[in-house]
Amino acid sequence: MSDRYAALAEGFVPDYPRFTPEMKKTHKILIPQMAPTHFYMIAEIFRQEGYTVEILENGGPEVAQEGLKYVHNDTCYPALLVIGQFIDALKSGQYDLDTTALIITQTGGGCRASNYIHLLRKALLKAGFPQVPVASLNFSGLEKDSGFKFTLPMIRKALAAVFYGDELMCLANQLRPYENTPGQTDALVRHWQDTLNARFAQGKAISKRDMKRAFGEIAADFAAIPVTMVPRVKVGVVGEIYVKYSPLGNSHLEDFLAAEGCEVNLPGLMGFIQYCIVNGSESIKLYGGSGMTKKLFEIAMDFTTTREKLMIEAIKQYPNLRAPGLFEHTVTLHEGFIGLGAKMGEGWLLTSEMVELVKSGFPNIVCAQPFGCLPNHVVGKGMIAKIRAVYPEANITPIDYDPSATRVNQENRIKLMLAVGKERLEGEATPQLQLQKEKTATRVAAG
Repeated sequence: MSDRYAALAEGFVPDYPRFTPEMKKTHKILIPQMAPTHFYMIAEIFRQEGYTVEILENGGPEVAQEGLKYVHNDTCYPALLVIGQFIDALKSGQYDLDTTALIITQTGGGCRASNYIHLLRKALLKAGFPQVPVASLNFSGLEKDSGFKFTLPMIRKALAAVFYGDELMCLANQLRPYENTPGQTDALVRHWQDTLNARFAQGKAISKRDMKRAFGEIAADFAAIPVTMVPRVKVGVVGEIYVKYSPLGNSHLEDFLAAEGCEVNLPGLMGFIQYCIVNGSESIKLYGGSGMTKKLFEIAMDFTTTREKLMIEAIKQYPNLRAPGLFEHTVTLHEGFIGLGAKMGEGWLLTSEMVELVKSGFPNIVCAQPFGCLPNHVVGKGMIAKIRAVYPEANITPIDYDPSATRVNQENRIKLMLAVGKERLEGEATPQLQLQKEKTATRVAAG
């Protein structure tokens, strides 16, 4: 490493290789995995816009160990994992380091996630990769010189992909535990991911009319999957956004719950986007700001809500499918628990999602959070006692994810929560089975 980069590594200053517009043609961009169902389509959207991208799938204990080498161990666990995943990939020898770039999001809020990009650049210097540029993906103007730009067509496609990802995830999670032919649900998810990617390439599946049609087609295909309904413990998952969705971040939580015979309910990613929109408007209400900016937030919320309603209506056409709740309703569920001003990290949304899960028949909840994540300990773990006081059936367990936390310990704590859920399920088994038989008979009669 040159003396210049060695000096930078010791005392970081803003002198680093920037991702320039010209690198769009010369560099491969590595993207950390978070939400597999959604990112599969989002990555293809980047490719259709001329970028060469790859979603990283490397995992295992070595990823966390790489993160610990180059990031302070008090840093947020998601940052440690994402940076460790990048460093591990660069050390693999699979990439030309002179034509490889990395991309990472910046939230722009008070969360430590806004600093991930600086931590990553410092880690690259320490690890001996000073030539690798990092592109910032943000909508808050934190890095105005970033060469990676979201165009309007990309934004429209990406938002559509998030909605489709939410629908696919929602339907797959509620049908996979009951499918008669193992693997059929996952095969249908892949089919629709590829179908939607092909439509995106043709400029389709983006307009309001196209989305309404696609939502209906997807719901119809999933409703036709043959299933056998048996009593299962219903488990909701909430938490910090990365740990909540990322198999690497939550030790493959969904796979573990599936192995335990549970039906999983994972709130959609669009809900977090809408949460950010509401927070922008709420900040202006609380602290003042531009009326024009507030109007833009209202337009954005109207845009997402209109499409959200189309998705929900499409799913509700089929009695054997469960549609998610409308975000406009989710916003109201904070009342009596926490204020809308609590918007650091996942803020009031985490609390509202727990209440919504309990009210919708998923009283068993895993609250996944990085160890030491103050916002989530307040709005997640800190709200559990209050939620239990109002909803005694709530069976919530907070699980900390950290390099020092063993997977066995995490899963044992979840098993204790599931044991309570199974006891309650056995007490309800007879009437529940009768209700399921009635629903099955109704579906058969309807053809």
